[in-house]
Amino acid sequence: MAAPRIALIHALRLSPPAIMEAFARLWPEPMLMNLLDDSLSADLARDGALTPAMTERFLGLAAYARRTGADAILFTCSAFGPPIEAVKAAHPTIPVLKPNEAMIDAALDAAPSGRIGLVATFRPTFDSMRPEFAEAAARRGITLDLREGFAEGAMAALEQGDGAVHDARAAEAAQGLGDCEAIALAQFSLARAAPVVARATGRPVLTTPDSAVARLRSLLGA
Repeated sequence: MAAPRIALIHALRLSPPAIMEAFARLWPEPMLMNLLDDSLSADLARDGALTPAMTERFLGLAAYARRTGADAILFTCSAFGPPIEAVKAAHPTIPVLKPNEAMIDAALDAAPSGRIGLVATFRPTFDSMRPEFAEAAARRGITLDLREGFAEGAMAALEQGDGAVHDARAAEAAQGLGDCEAIALAQFSLARAAPVVARATGRPVLTTPDSAVARLRSLLGA
């Protein structure tokens, strides 16, 4: 059986390395294609809200991926939940994954009390992920207690090549989240900070890349 072709669609320049590393480590067989439009995140930060035009852009990227023969589509920016839902509806015959849906399930597995810390480096991510966590918890009958920590300056540090400062800012944000049972790292680019966050908090740390790769491998029967 031929290896599946998986389209990875990015809205941040920092996302591709993390997901490529996760595939290389956990499931190297698929053929991966990367589509990047980093103006999407810039436009969202500027406008402060998702727009119909952004949804159309997501639909266009997904349609292009399908024309290349993609067997699945994984989005890697956590702030665009509704546009990704539109893509899911437009392509019901293949797996289309939000960047965080597999991690949310893993976090709820690790925190059955519902006390989960969420660390992000892009503020609009909280608005997108908050309802996704709530819906997933409600399906399980879990009362969600989501604590949010913004890692101020972490993304800028990583863009400037200072990974150590990025990771330290993520750990600082996580340490302020109280007695949560598990910590979820929202951005794909945050995955590199997982060991530092785990050492600083002593809590299980879930990342979007590892969870997404595992989910796709299961869905595609590999």
